[in-house]
Amino acid sequence: MLTALVIDASPAARQSVTGLLELAGWGVHEAGDAEDARWLSTATSPDLVVTAATVPGAESGATLLRELRDAGSTARFLVVTAEPTDEQRAAVTAAGALACLAAPVDAHLLLDALAARTAPAPAVELVDVEDLHDADQDADLMDRLQGMYDDALPARFTAIDRSVRSGDPRAVADAAHTLAGTSGQLGHPEVASVCQAIAADARRGILAHGLVSRLAGLTGVDRRGAARRRHAAG
Repeated sequence: MLTALVIDASPAARQSVTGLLELAGWGVHEAGDAEDARWLSTATSPDLVVTAATVPGAESGATLLRELRDAGSTARFLVVTAEPTDEQRAAVTAAGALACLAAPVDAHLLLDALAARTAPAPAVELVDVEDLHDADQDADLMDRLQGMYDDALPARFTAIDRSVRSGDPRAVADAAHTLAGTSGQLGHPEVASVCQAIAADARRGILAHGLVSRLAGLTGVDRRGAARRRHAAG
């Protein structure tokens, strides 16, 4: 299994990338600062590093990438930033990143960028987002990702439902937030909206059974049947 390290101080920003990578079959580790990123890079030897342009504990995301490369990392690098400046682009180029993607990350552009993971040696020339999208249009790419989303949806829902039934607000918030991110990116805004509401309630300690039942209807999952199967299996 290919592995990735996603670095960002924002849990929400990390999850938006992590969810897509996991759907595509990647194993993902997350770091909220440079210290954790350095340790995880050494401990896990990821195939891909996706970092924000600004990382606590490092001068910049690009500087951190250079540190990881100097420490022996052979990973492909991607940088994510809302509005890249010319200075950031130059720094990312020097760090050998494959691309500089705008935040929030577009699913198609992310997977287009990952198609370059089999190319020899780290790229030395920055690929602009517009050029990347035009140069590597693959209609089947999003279809495959949508298929992965559909296949993973029952398990994603079950993670939310199980956590609600067991009374674990933190797990509910994490699971709902993950599903909200991938649903929004892949064109399921109503599912994303309900998941965001479930996550918001869970962060306040509220376990929203009504919203989970609504989510079951949107996803086509039989909530009662799933609960009976879990009970029988336990």
